[in-house]
Amino acid sequence: METPSFYLSDREVLSRIERLPHGKASLKNLVRELSARGDQREGLEATLLRLTQKGDVIEFRTGQYIVAKGSREFATGRLSVHRDGFGFVTPAHKIEGLEGDIFIPPKQAAAAMHGDRVLVQIGQIGREGKAEGQIIQVVDRAHSTVVGEFRVRNHGNWVKPHDDRIQQWIYIPDGYEIPRSTAPDRTGAVPREYRNAAELDHAIVDIEILEFPSDDADGVGRVIEVLGQIGDFGLDVEITIRKHHLPHHFPDSVLDQARAISPTIPTEEIARRRDYRHLPIVTIDGETARDFDDAIYVEPLPNGHWKLDVHIADVSFYVQPGSSIDKEALFRGTSVYFPDRAVPMLPHELSTNLCSLVPHEDRLVLSAELELDRSGDVVAQTFHRGVIRSAARMTYTSVHKILEGDEAERTQYAALVPHFENMRALALVLNRKRVKRGSIDFDLPEPLIEFDQNGLMVGVTRAPRNIAHRLIEEFMLAANEAVAAHIEAAGIAGIYRIHETPDFKKVADFEEIASQFGFSLGFPALPVKKHKVVDRHRDGRKDRRDIVLADDRVQITSRAYQKLVAKLEGTPEERILSYLMLRSLKQARYSHENVGHFALASKSYTHFTSPIRRYPDLMVHRILGGLFDGLGEVWNEEQLEEISTDCSFTERRAGEAERELVEWKKVQFMIDRVGEDFAGIIISITKSGMFIELADLFIEGLLPIDNLPGDRFRFLEGSRRLIGDHTRRQFSIGDPIRVVLERVDAVDRKLNFSLHEPRPPRKKKKKY
Repeated sequence: METPSFYLSDREVLSRIERLPHGKASLKNLVRELSARGDQREGLEATLLRLTQKGDVIEFRTGQYIVAKGSREFATGRLSVHRDGFGFVTPAHKIEGLEGDIFIPPKQAAAAMHGDRVLVQIGQIGREGKAEGQIIQVVDRAHSTVVGEFRVRNHGNWVKPHDDRIQQWIYIPDGYEIPRSTAPDRTGAVPREYRNAAELDHAIVDIEILEFPSDDADGVGRVIEVLGQIGDFGLDVEITIRKHHLPHHFPDSVLDQARAISPTIPTEEIARRRDYRHLPIVTIDGETARDFDDAIYVEPLPNGHWKLDVHIADVSFYVQPGSSIDKEALFRGTSVYFPDRAVPMLPHELSTNLCSLVPHEDRLVLSAELELDRSGDVVAQTFHRGVIRSAARMTYTSVHKILEGDEAERTQYAALVPHFENMRALALVLNRKRVKRGSIDFDLPEPLIEFDQNGLMVGVTRAPRNIAHRLIEEFMLAANEAVAAHIEAAGIAGIYRIHETPDFKKVADFEEIASQFGFSLGFPALPVKKHKVVDRHRDGRKDRRDIVLADDRVQITSRAYQKLVAKLEGTPEERILSYLMLRSLKQARYSHENVGHFALASKSYTHFTSPIRRYPDLMVHRILGGLFDGLGEVWNEEQLEEISTDCSFTERRAGEAERELVEWKKVQFMIDRVGEDFAGIIISITKSGMFIELADLFIEGLLPIDNLPGDRFRFLEGSRRLIGDHTRRQFSIGDPIRVVLERVDAVDRKLNFSLHEPRPPRKKKKKY
């Protein structure tokens, strides 16, 4: 992380631009202001480029800059394109008077591709806070490659992108070499051979974009990889990886560097560390876990307090800043976990071997030693480089059985049983402490994809969650908080895991829905602004409700969310309202600025416990190591903010890919069940119909409004209901419903349902 010879902080450059007339500056202005020449000018240009890429500065014309924050004329942000062609841009900074995103009409949206970061000129902002925009330029391309279906047409060869939000087909001119397929042929023996473009028709390919599409020109590309044919086993994973641009092949330099690391820990390194090898330390993970980066030990102290040791794999010992492995790890940002495989952040030699805390092997760790009182408050804490030897590789299932009294498990792990009981006791103390301060604990069911021995999906079940999961969660939360507080108290730059207070608009929207079920977050309703919502019926009747929107005088607290979660527990509305409540919150992210963690009700929080699979954790280890060595601040705030921004992006990308593949797997599982009927619940209603979640399967689909029999149904936006014009039959969010699976679209990953209506009993003919 080199700093240019002439360096200006971001804050300094932003301040210079703001001080110039009209808050606008040209490069010449800034060069003159700063008397920058030679290397100095290059340093200034580098700073401006970085600020432009971050979205803090807008280059509205070549060499002309304004500060993004405060501008009502221009904005930069990511373009999100709807499958119907129009789009929205989410501004990187808050714009006065604007509520929500900037609408981009279809013709304008065609000037860029879904996901691109664009510069938008904003039209007039209406009274309701809505605005339309025009794309001025593409600041940053989201896709250098696109995965899609190869199509042979009379007017040439094209690729239809797999992501239907990418509207533009890409033209593939003749003359490029056709790469060999990476998928085996139907016999599974050797990769398929494609001799010409005609044989590629309907194959799934990955292409490199040579010329990007615009509103008046087609994009041009070339095939770089043939993935296979629709229906091939494992093709869904390969498509998802490439669609989300997940790095999945380690460069040779990275693999060579990983293989060259000695598996033997130097004697002098062990000597300078705290030795924990005599303690019965254990790891607790899922049955299928392959890398173990956290181990724990709990012990009651004579004074009635608890000793909690959390030992985390010391990846920073093996991965040095600026090395090939480090650069690749930052590029990946995180490991990605699919139901049947993983795309790791670190090479196998490190992730599942040298760094993994496997049992009965010496492993290097960074250790957090915490002393907690009877209330769970930390009264003393120390941090060390250490060495451990895990006594056992435990699973959640096994620990749960031990704590539930399973004799076979308790006999097998007799020496460790008291330690697990100590863990449970301390975990309950820590959980009570979190609940008391207002921490929110959403316990939404997670789907677990089940496979047979051939790797074929055979079902979807609810992922197990028991006391063993909870005790690990509590210990990791405690360690993360302790490390964050330690770095903050040291007064040096750090990376924090932050979760900001939710927006009032989203809270008000949730309150509106919750009130229909008789629930509320309980915030005081200030008569600041009343918005009348009227549903007009065909017969002239009206449903009218006054929605009172809160303003900044209302303090939104996590405790209000926590209380509502408790009220919902065990109710029919729990699933849908918990999901909507979660959506009303902001997304957690990484930042060098510590603003606390809303959902955890924590003043200071970071990620320290998973450096094998998360790059921010590795950076926190390095920051902690700098304190051990008396180096103080090794990275400045701007460097850490850049890393935080990158890691927040890669985390979101991984999450989207993981969720998408799970949904795809579920849709594929339903293909053979067309015609069956299922119990479900209405989770959302729009003008196009009702979205249904099937009970026990965690699978969603659409029941189109046109599929509702016996009447003409209309959507009432204010109350989010469907109502029949003649029968007055109503459908509302949360209603139980029984549906029939009518159609499965495996390509677009959509299910279509119809209403399951029991047939009326046949009338018996009268006998005369």
